[in-house]
Amino acid sequence: MSDALRTRHGKTLSLVIPMHDEAPVLDLLFQRLDETLGGLGVQLEIVCVDDGSRDDTWARLQARAARDPRLRLIGLSRNFGKEAALTAGLEMCRGDMVAPLDADLQDPPELIAEFISLWEQGYDVVYGVRADRSSDTRAKRWSAGAFYQLFNVVADQAIPASTGDFRLMDRAVVEALKRLPERNRFMKGLFAWVGFRQVGVPYTRPLRAAGSSSWPYRRLFRFALDGMTSFSTAPLRVWTLVGVGSAVVALLAALAIVIRVLVVGRDVPGYASLMVVILFAFALQMIALGVLGEYIGRMYQEVKGRPIYLVRDRVGFD
Repeated sequence: MSDALRTRHGKTLSLVIPMHDEAPVLDLLFQRLDETLGGLGVQLEIVCVDDGSRDDTWARLQARAARDPRLRLIGLSRNFGKEAALTAGLEMCRGDMVAPLDADLQDPPELIAEFISLWEQGYDVVYGVRADRSSDTRAKRWSAGAFYQLFNVVADQAIPASTGDFRLMDRAVVEALKRLPERNRFMKGLFAWVGFRQVGVPYTRPLRAAGSSSWPYRRLFRFALDGMTSFSTAPLRVWTLVGVGSAVVALLAALAIVIRVLVVGRDVPGYASLMVVILFAFALQMIALGVLGEYIGRMYQEVKGRPIYLVRDRVGFD
């Protein structure tokens, strides 16, 4: 990448940190940021997006912003979800480099120094790869691995396995992301879709510094479903194949009945087998309708054209 060398001198790094009920971890978060990012040789902008927190996250952020000019705060009018909060931060940050970061410190800020070094070598996106996820439960590791494998099989744009939102992006990449208007946002897919020169850096994912996760398996399932439907029409196409296969099976079954009647002279109907076939066909129809409903529902959300988020308050912005 020597043909595209950059320099960090005189540049601004924007950290974009979505927050939802993160009051217990705030002091430790800013302590770690001060310890690890103070000597990077860049100006620092910290954009904290309060995604409708129910605790005193916003009050604590305001108190800290009053004595720290690096902080810029965005308070959303309610909880819109992490993807919307991250979108708000990306749209309002001003850095030459932008790094989304989780407030729970499972994205180690110490890695940003290496990210910037690779950015100077010409990479537009440097993303973290969770090489060791022993801090997660076995069920979560298995489900995450299964999701990435399935997604990359069916999606039009593959995403690197075991990656999250933790990365460093050049300003050109952020401007490209701002041009994407969809409301059902799967940021991992959008980060991959825009392209540019990307490279991964493996790291060990630590435990949460404090608090508890706000991502139960129900939300994770919905999130995975959003990702699948946003970047692939394979769930729709597969039902064409199911329909063709069912038609072939039905034709063969009809042919077998005709031959049986011609050879044996009569056909013995079976109530149990008939009910199994009817119920199975009905189940297939309901699943197909459910898949169609998922896509139609997302089309409905897009057509309404509501904003991705609403801002209640901003602090530190001109």
